[in-house]
Amino acid sequence: RQTIRVTVAGDSYAREIREALRRISSASLNLRANPHGGTLNLAILPTFGARWLAPRLGQFLTANPGITINLVTRLSPFDFRLDSIDAAIHFGDAVWPGAELTLLMREETIPACSPNFKTTHRIEAPSDLLRVPLLHLTTRPDAWERWFTETGVAFENVHGMLFDQFATASQAAISGLGVALLPTFLIQEELARGELTAAVDRPMQSAQRYYLAFPRERAAYPPLVGFRDWIVKELGGR
Repeated sequence: RQTIRVTVAGDSYAREIREALRRISSASLNLRANPHGGTLNLAILPTFGARWLAPRLGQFLTANPGITINLVTRLSPFDFRLDSIDAAIHFGDAVWPGAELTLLMREETIPACSPNFKTTHRIEAPSDLLRVPLLHLTTRPDAWERWFTETGVAFENVHGMLFDQFATASQAAISGLGVALLPTFLIQEELARGELTAAVDRPMQSAQRYYLAFPRERAAYPPLVGFRDWIVKELGGR
């Protein structure tokens, strides 16, 4: 009975061929999507994509009519070599193996709640937040500890409801379930409508930043260059 074993060289060859076939498939799909221009496959964070990018994307497409943008959701860094994605919006530290990072903006958060919640619980000072329900994001488990430390409020344990998305945390705050640390640029509409207000006027700069990540070999890809220049200009003042 004969058996077939893959040699080390054969295994390496198979990986390279697989990557080449993936790129050919991706290029074919991009050509179908936009036969007269370039296509940018962009990975986005859900809330950033829905609240900030989507309302402004039309401006970019109007200024760049030859470019098609395909959006997919990714919550954490991935290997660009294994996915047909040209770039990604990244929030975190300036670390992404095998990729280049362009700083987009810093982020400011505020303790936000409904106006009625603030009045009912008589919130006037940072220390008052120790006696009300606090809403936590699973992606930022130490945010409230950092906030209390920066405001000079002594604390022992900070507990509360957990949320994995900003959208649900902000809705919980609007509904009067507690106070959430939310990025101001993502809740501008809720603040303007009076659905949310700052529990206390003590904003905090997030320790992490927003970046545009992309593989080094795609750095000169025209649709990516155009999008990078546009989004840096849009967010450059933040």
